[in-house]
Amino acid sequence: MNELIHRLTSRPIAAVEMMFGSLLVNIMAMASPLFVMQVLNRYVGQGVDATLITLTSGVLVAIFFEFLLRKSRLSIARGICAGPDERAGVAGYNALLTAKDSALDGAPANARKDMGGNIVAIETAYNANNMTSVLDAPFSVLFVFVMYLIEPLLALIVIGFIAAVFVIGVINHKKSLRTIQALQQLTPVGSGLLSTATREGDTVRGFNAAPYLQDRWQDHLREVQGLRRDLASAQGTIQTITQSATALMSVAIIAVGAVLVVMGQLDVGGMIGANILAARALQPITKLTQLGSLFSKAREAKTMFDQLDALDAEPEGGATPKECQGHVALRDVSFAYPGSQSPLFEGVNLDLKKGEVVVISGDNGTGKSTFARLLLGIIQPTRGQILIDGQDMNQLSLPWWRRQVVFLPQDPSLVNGSIRDNITINAIDPSDDGLDDAIDRAGLRKFLDESQNGLETEIVDNGWRLSEGIRRRIALARAVMATGAVTVIDEPTESLDRDGCIAVHNVLGEMAKKGGTIFVMSHDADIVKGPHTHIDLNAKPVPVVS
Repeated sequence: MNELIHRLTSRPIAAVEMMFGSLLVNIMAMASPLFVMQVLNRYVGQGVDATLITLTSGVLVAIFFEFLLRKSRLSIARGICAGPDERAGVAGYNALLTAKDSALDGAPANARKDMGGNIVAIETAYNANNMTSVLDAPFSVLFVFVMYLIEPLLALIVIGFIAAVFVIGVINHKKSLRTIQALQQLTPVGSGLLSTATREGDTVRGFNAAPYLQDRWQDHLREVQGLRRDLASAQGTIQTITQSATALMSVAIIAVGAVLVVMGQLDVGGMIGANILAARALQPITKLTQLGSLFSKAREAKTMFDQLDALDAEPEGGATPKECQGHVALRDVSFAYPGSQSPLFEGVNLDLKKGEVVVISGDNGTGKSTFARLLLGIIQPTRGQILIDGQDMNQLSLPWWRRQVVFLPQDPSLVNGSIRDNITINAIDPSDDGLDDAIDRAGLRKFLDESQNGLETEIVDNGWRLSEGIRRRIALARAVMATGAVTVIDEPTESLDRDGCIAVHNVLGEMAKKGGTIFVMSHDADIVKGPHTHIDLNAKPVPVVS
């Protein structure tokens, strides 16, 4: 509900128009019960056809204007909703893209994995129809007031039913919110199991993991379906209660009204009109209570978006020098993962001039890939500084810096798009000649020639359906398109065939000839034969630099 109020207050003029329109709509809605009262009291008793024609013409005009007003009000409501719906989805996705790595790891898994479902929940709850239904609710007072003018006792009966339905709706809303929160907590579990089934087929089949996963999925599904049944039951209960309340209220109005008619305190037209007015007064309240579960879902979804929006983002600004010389220095650089008992490495000092080569070696888990991520600014040192051409990396524009780096990660992934888009995604000004050169240098030409759509071949599942060798070749072509002064390659020949290894070594050789600064992460300390600096991460906690 707070989100609904925020949307209205963000567009005050449109909100005033909607509220004024709601007032007129509800005034026009009183024409029908008043028409019934007048027909029963005046025409039926007197039989004057002109009276019936006049009354019928008047109510038809009122119904026509009510229709136009409702259409106009819906149009305004759609205009109010469109912007916030788009902004919520865009802001949430941007938060995922720009958050610091450490902040993103700490975000709730259900906030990250069910963004699509959260967007739908917000759009469904705060759509134009529901917004107008909420605005109609306060005007129940208008119908009750008219009933009070007809007969105060009947108005009190309606107030009692409205209060009862509203209280039941609030209780149901709180119950639904707890169920929805429990469902949200189970979302990452289901997403993980589905991801395993769709992306890790070889592991599932090769190690006979299907029975284990089937049991886990069945347990998960049983729990989720139980919660969904509870939620559906709550929704069905409130719907049944509101329908029964409407019927009981009508019985009460007619029964009490009939007694009043017999006593001469009310005419038949007033009794029937009061019954219609009572239904119109209760209708928006019952609609509001039925929206409770939708608002509960939207509230949880909004909480997820707020958590994403609160994540620390990478700085947007920073210096953008005209040229990167490739001078990289490390000053007492240390890194420890949150919660670890000891640092992964510490006290690393290094001063590299343009064109120098560094080999960073170590066993699995010693920090080679972590070192590469530090050099890219993806994560930050626990202590110390990384200087680029004498300037602290934290003072540089990270997008600018990452365009200066030829980067090939150990286990590269791609984005869902064409191969062309993937190769040129980080290039400053990609040209066809530059693209062709990158393809040839990465040894990707044969694969593209054999592909039906060549460079326009669409990559799905972030490239995990491709063989690892082809994925690394595409990643290598993407890396060399950066044409940067610094090269960072993590396990350069892993999963590559002989031709792929030659392509990587050729790229390294070309970078060396151009005077680029090169970082090579490898378990093989002797991967580079020429002059180079060696950092041995097997030495703990302070790596040996030689």
